[in-house]
Amino acid sequence: MVSSTGPAAVIGIPQRNSALLMPKEIDGTPVQITVLDDGGNATNAVNNVKKLISEDHVDALIGPSISPNAMAILNFVAESKTPLIAAVGTDAVIQPVDAVRKWVFKTAQANSLILQAEVGNMVKGGIKTLGLLRLNDALGEEWATTLKPIIDKAGIKLVADERFQRSDSSIAAQTIHLVAANPDAILVAAAGGTSALGQQSLVSRGYRGKIYQTEGAATDDFVRLAKKSAEGALMAAGPLQVVNQLDNSNPIKKVALGYIAEYEKAQGTKPSTFGSNVYDAEILLKNAVPVALKKAQPGTEQFRSALRDALENSKDVVGTQGVFNMTPENHNGMDKRSALMMVVKNGKWVLLK
Repeated sequence: MVSSTGPAAVIGIPQRNSALLMPKEIDGTPVQITVLDDGGNATNAVNNVKKLISEDHVDALIGPSISPNAMAILNFVAESKTPLIAAVGTDAVIQPVDAVRKWVFKTAQANSLILQAEVGNMVKGGIKTLGLLRLNDALGEEWATTLKPIIDKAGIKLVADERFQRSDSSIAAQTIHLVAANPDAILVAAAGGTSALGQQSLVSRGYRGKIYQTEGAATDDFVRLAKKSAEGALMAAGPLQVVNQLDNSNPIKKVALGYIAEYEKAQGTKPSTFGSNVYDAEILLKNAVPVALKKAQPGTEQFRSALRDALENSKDVVGTQGVFNMTPENHNGMDKRSALMMVVKNGKWVLLK
């Protein structure tokens, strides 16, 4: 379930392409993949998940592309007892692990991991005041909520908080307010093209402090869309974006390079971080399905339950963006290896060491 059209297409297209890389069989059992597009619309996302569950009788779900759509389908996932591996930023899809969220896992890094790395960098840089430019949705709200205790502990004061819609083509008013507040740094909590919009608008309005992005900007498209304004942007994100700069001893590097090669062979282009979230979901399934097959056959509630249990017990599963160690309390299971600091230098994301 992806948003391969609409305002979130920059996220959904590489996810759709990555879904098509799913193997034709796992442990000798044939695999059938169905990919549906929701156009970035939550109503469409609900209709898609209903179809996949009631008509296609799927054993597992991957997606959607954006947080509001993921939140909209949670109850349907739980009611059908179908494990979902979400490819979205918001941690609200997996926290707290209650009767609904016990069926949901997530491959994108926890927002707290990203923010801890970025705020740590701010402290090192002497940042004392911060402005926040965020999406006006569940993801943006979560960034703000997660950020507050981390900056409070670091002694950084939030002096401005502005919101905008994913569909906005101009955010002049919000950036004027932020620039007027004159914070030492500004965090843009967005994703895809909206991250570039925030970067461009701040720079064009004369802001000269440090601009931090979330992992929603971890693509070459961010640099392409933000153009010269991208230079100097800071971000904590997964290893895929700077994979060639990783040490050869890093186990993530081999997996990430394998994904890039497979994607380039199929599509003729390099994949983005967003696509890797779907590919990592496939890696988790490839590890969990053989375990579930020992307990039940596909197409049954018993198999879906066994698959859920196997996913929850995933240990040391190396993906393209990190190493997964799931627990009943943590359905993401990634650590600081998934949140590396990087900066745009000479038009490219460069790893900060």
